[in-house]
Amino acid sequence: MRNQSRGYAFIIVAVMATVIIQQPELVTGQARVPAMFVLGDSLVDVGNNNFLASIARANYLPYGIDLNFRPTGRFSNGMNFIDLLAQLLGISSPPPFADPTTSGNRILGGVNYASAAGGILDESGQNYGDRFSLNRQVLNLETTLTQLRTMMSPQNLTDYLARSLVILVFGSNDYINNYLMPSLYSSSLRYRPPEFANLLLSQYARQLLTLYGLGLRKMYITGVAPLGCIPNQRARGVGPPERCVDTVNQILGTFNQGIRSLVDQLNQRLPGAIYVYGNTYGAVGDMLNNPAAYGFSVVDRACCGIGRNQGQITCIPLQNPCPNRSQYLFWDAFHPTQTALSVLARRAFYGPPNDAYPVNIQQMTLLR
Repeated sequence: MRNQSRGYAFIIVAVMATVIIQQPELVTGQARVPAMFVLGDSLVDVGNNNFLASIARANYLPYGIDLNFRPTGRFSNGMNFIDLLAQLLGISSPPPFADPTTSGNRILGGVNYASAAGGILDESGQNYGDRFSLNRQVLNLETTLTQLRTMMSPQNLTDYLARSLVILVFGSNDYINNYLMPSLYSSSLRYRPPEFANLLLSQYARQLLTLYGLGLRKMYITGVAPLGCIPNQRARGVGPPERCVDTVNQILGTFNQGIRSLVDQLNQRLPGAIYVYGNTYGAVGDMLNNPAAYGFSVVDRACCGIGRNQGQITCIPLQNPCPNRSQYLFWDAFHPTQTALSVLARRAFYGPPNDAYPVNIQQMTLLR
């Protein structure tokens, strides 16, 4: 089993051994992104699960309480990471793929395929019902590209895809709703933590190559946050009081380090590629360790939830959330508040290499 799961590092070499390295060229001027395509989980879902037979939904108040009291399916009190990033880019947040109205001219600015409970592995999150896994989301993106081919010339499409931005946010559900749930999933019995991480990286690498083969060139890939610090994991009561669950955080290192290494390999071996690793673990860790610097006074429990750390049961319909939401790091049992997400978006867009490696999103949009 170990030999099968640690092969991700060799996938790129085997497939792209004959590629001539071609470094992107830095251009000056205002960042121009014709479209943004989003693949991921509930951290970036803008309503896809509203159209699926899933219990992982956020289409009820108090979700959206700070978005003019409009619950849209975003797992936030207001905007999510993608909405905030779109603002920084000066574009509209892409519509959800599953919405029947997402067609025609609506898809020209990109599409959001993200699905709450979706993971890198197809089985992750199945305890919530239907969801779009990474594999399914890539297939959905191919459906969009089929439509786009009827809307522009081949050369224009090639240029459009090369300049478009792809955001990928995966991994959390493969741990929270798979590896860390031994009563429902056998993965923790079959794999040691490093082996499981490398299984995820192997699957991820294949689909990142698929996206490149489709013509996409600019991809921002986030690592996973310190999941042992979210209210859901603190509420399990397996760690010392007032502390994160260190045993959970410790198993994430191989995955995050592997994404960073994968980014290096892809950039070196794929002509014109600009892959970026988003250090979500470090950014959230900084907010946890220095909350006052960000205006947070509560980092160990949710603004909306029930039970220990307000994290045993996540935010339920019409529950009264905390009134001082900007002082909370976590909105519900699993997700950050809009305030925290704004920090993450700005660090991804403007941050130094420790936040976004090897370049930030603003710099990436200026490369061609």
